[in-house]
Amino acid sequence: MSITSLTSPLSPVHPAVAEPILAEENVGIYPRGKFFGPMDVVDGVAVIRLDGPNKMNTINDEMRIEAEAMWKEHISGNEDIKAAVFISSKPDNFIAGADINMLKSIENKDHLKDMCMAGHDLFDQFKAKGIPIVAAINGACLGGGLEWALKCDYRIASTSSKTKLGLPEVMLGLLPGWGGTQNLPRLVGFQEATTMILTGKEVRPDKARKIGLVDLVVDPNALESVAVSQALQLAEGSLKPKTKKKTWMQWAMEDTPMGRSLFWQQVDKMIAKNTGGHYPAAYAIRDVIKNGQEAGSSPTARRQALEYEAERFVELAKTPVSTALIGLFDGMNAVKKNRFGEPARKTNTVAVLGAGLMGAGIAQVSVEKGMRVLLKDQEPAFVARGEKVIADNFDKKVKRKRMSMFNRNIAESNLVPLADSDSFWTKHFNGADMIIEAVPENLELKHKVIQQMEEIIPEHCIFASNTSALPIRDIAKASKRPENIIGMHYFSPVPQMKLLEIICHEGTSKVVAAAAVDVGLRQGKLPIVVKDVPGFYVNRCLGPFMVETTALIAHGVGIEQLDKTIKKLGMPVGPITLCDEVGVDVAYHVREFLSNADLGVRMNGASGPNVLKDMMDQGMLGKKSGAGFYVYDKPGGKKKGVNPKVASRLPEFVEKDLKLSDEDIGDRLLSRFVNEAVLCLQDGIIERPEDGDIGAVFGCGFLPYTGGPFRMLDERGAQSYVDMMMRHADAYGEQFVPCQLLQDMAKSGDKFYK
Repeated sequence: MSITSLTSPLSPVHPAVAEPILAEENVGIYPRGKFFGPMDVVDGVAVIRLDGPNKMNTINDEMRIEAEAMWKEHISGNEDIKAAVFISSKPDNFIAGADINMLKSIENKDHLKDMCMAGHDLFDQFKAKGIPIVAAINGACLGGGLEWALKCDYRIASTSSKTKLGLPEVMLGLLPGWGGTQNLPRLVGFQEATTMILTGKEVRPDKARKIGLVDLVVDPNALESVAVSQALQLAEGSLKPKTKKKTWMQWAMEDTPMGRSLFWQQVDKMIAKNTGGHYPAAYAIRDVIKNGQEAGSSPTARRQALEYEAERFVELAKTPVSTALIGLFDGMNAVKKNRFGEPARKTNTVAVLGAGLMGAGIAQVSVEKGMRVLLKDQEPAFVARGEKVIADNFDKKVKRKRMSMFNRNIAESNLVPLADSDSFWTKHFNGADMIIEAVPENLELKHKVIQQMEEIIPEHCIFASNTSALPIRDIAKASKRPENIIGMHYFSPVPQMKLLEIICHEGTSKVVAAAAVDVGLRQGKLPIVVKDVPGFYVNRCLGPFMVETTALIAHGVGIEQLDKTIKKLGMPVGPITLCDEVGVDVAYHVREFLSNADLGVRMNGASGPNVLKDMMDQGMLGKKSGAGFYVYDKPGGKKKGVNPKVASRLPEFVEKDLKLSDEDIGDRLLSRFVNEAVLCLQDGIIERPEDGDIGAVFGCGFLPYTGGPFRMLDERGAQSYVDMMMRHADAYGEQFVPCQLLQDMAKSGDKFYK
């Protein structure tokens, strides 16, 4: 179940529209409304401009009402209008989707069905005039925006890099509720549509044309003139929309009983594998698309299929999963606002010290966004290795059509590789606005680097440390300008991981903090601001979680069982795989560091031999060495199975086999993480529950369908969670005693999100 990559060329622009249309009659007939700009008529084509009050066009009931009134008053009875074109006045945005705030504000979700059906009635009124309707798409055309376009007779997309089409409702725990599950399959086929809707995957213009989603792809500057010309040809009958022909394989899978049965079996397997049963939207999407496939083609049958889609949409809107995922979406928007305000000085040149995987990743996400990057390491070979990592990642993006060759060349031109042996590297660093160091976790080394850099860099230059645990205040002690020192903790692999922790010590300037957040946002990250404490937020929460992992091993839980249990709960990887991924040595050092820090009894667990220390001493460092808890076909390669050396020694680490259930294993592990997250809020390490949820979900994959630990507590109930933790405290020790804030929330019945 994947979207096939096709490579046919784009359609050429029709000769009649190679030049902009210079119409004799171009009269504005509709004054500006709240959601629509002034409408023009060009050669009998109504050009309707989408231009809502916010930065992005979104659909809500108020917009529908205005559209209906506009159509009735100015188009329905106007015999001079032969066709209509919907186009956006906003740059890089057609319609971004439905108004999420509207969905949240409706207390009685049953009303949503009437709103969905009213949307269908709106386009029925449009179609009643009998004229062709064209969607001219530039920028984001997502969710309800794509459903709007699907209801049109013809679709044209611009070649802009910002143009993307998709139905991402599944990511909010919903399904497309305005005909998307019915209209998309008829246009692109059931296999393609089912994959798009179940994954929320976006497609770019060339791909959209190849699968039949759009009819034409043109330059953004020609979009309006081409749309008007095509609309005229449709009205005159000289142009007919072409239906994409099915391949014999598509016909066999979609139009034969045996093929359909096989197809839906594959869909069911994919859903079970990818959701673990935690995302009801996936099952509802399957049901609604299948229902539409089996329904007849009569107007009555299609209306019934749309009603079923709307009913299932309402059903999903009532689920805790949808509430949690929409809350997570709100949290993402919240952290995208720079709480320190606009930076006083824009960061144009970033110097990255260390060209390993972390440094190369930081450099990559910076050059992609137009920043000039100085990538420096000790030896030319180290720098070349970092350059290759970046080049290989760009190659993959180009191959997958996620990056044009032109943009790839621009990004690579922003990268300046430097080594200690280059006599001119100091001249380059003299113009740096920010340095991000990604050198090993050694305080003495970081002090040395700061002192060396401050002899070269300008006074305004910010020095950011990509440390995962060392206190920023300690790092800043070596600086002549401690106000310019800040922590920027990235997560590996940097190009894929969205989270960025911004850590200010007591003396960090707010100007510096504003610049750091701005750089993170420009890199495409979700920056959360974290207090300067050992482990910061995510690693601080993972510390007790990893300690409990070894405690569970001591209580008889096998390493494969640990991974399977946590993955079954909805984490992307289990704790054992996570340990192998980050490195057994790194996990050991972080655990030791936090054990000697300020977490006290919360780092308590099983006594006896230290599993991680024993493995580290034997050189079993995880995936990077080819062997950890698991063995790999090569360093950094694919997992092959449990490491027999570890398996043979596991009995030495088992104190007593308690025959724990999966529920006990999950509660013990997750409660250690959740309690620490709440304690971070209690102690002001994070300022808001939103920061904690974003950090947990995007930093280590904490049960996304719950919305994060704080939303999970609101749904499960603080009292229920406290009772469970106290039972574990009685059985295993005081490390399970819930923090004071969690106990207070249990007593008051209050929630983290009001």
